[in-house]
Amino acid sequence: MNDEQLLRYSRQLMLPQLDWAGQQRLLASHALIVGMGGLGSPVAMYLAAAGVGELTLVDDDVVDISNLQRQILHGVADMGRPKVESAASTLRRQNPDVRLNLLQTRLEGEDLLAQVRAVDVVIDASDNFSTRFALNDACVQAKTPLVSGAAIRFEGQLSVFDPRRDDSPCYRCLYRDEGESAQTCSENGILAPVVGVIGALQATETLKLLAGIGEPLVGRLLIWDALGMEWRQMRLRKDPDCPVCRSRA
Repeated sequence: MNDEQLLRYSRQLMLPQLDWAGQQRLLASHALIVGMGGLGSPVAMYLAAAGVGELTLVDDDVVDISNLQRQILHGVADMGRPKVESAASTLRRQNPDVRLNLLQTRLEGEDLLAQVRAVDVVIDASDNFSTRFALNDACVQAKTPLVSGAAIRFEGQLSVFDPRRDDSPCYRCLYRDEGESAQTCSENGILAPVVGVIGALQATETLKLLAGIGEPLVGRLLIWDALGMEWRQMRLRKDPDCPVCRSRA
């Protein structure tokens, strides 16, 4: 770290759990963020601010006026721009040291697997089951940790799936794809800060994984009801009949 970085990250360096070694691990890390919307916005901003060295941003959409209520990476001047480009402009202003890779596409198949294999952690900030299932499948195959978040209306949930651990369930242990239909913000609505809270928690779990500190949310599902300001936690176990991870010993 140079002198400017020492000043930039000084408040994190003061944390005994993180210290110099943990910050060095963050600077050397590479995270893949899928979705530059309501969840991906706070995730990307906090990871860049905290000094994660390289971020790959994935989204095939462009900025629309209806996004601006909650997708804080983007502004009025960005309408019509690809979300990955708008996101990159914001993140470069925030921390020019972070290396950014922009993928304006919907990753699938071998291309998705190659990207997942190239990073240290994957953050699912998408809004549909097909993407979530594809990310989970690729992470299990590549043995790459997956930080999963979702939010709708006044509710959010969060979990971490780590295929490097034999005791970790995967996303398919929680949800099966048969007959599932994703509920979207455009159909059901969303209170703006709800995605901010869940996205910030995704960033927190990601930093813990990359720095090797704390106890990640593996085997647990955190559920938040914003209207009642209530948190619940459920234990998750591996499904022995899971079609994705049952072959792991």
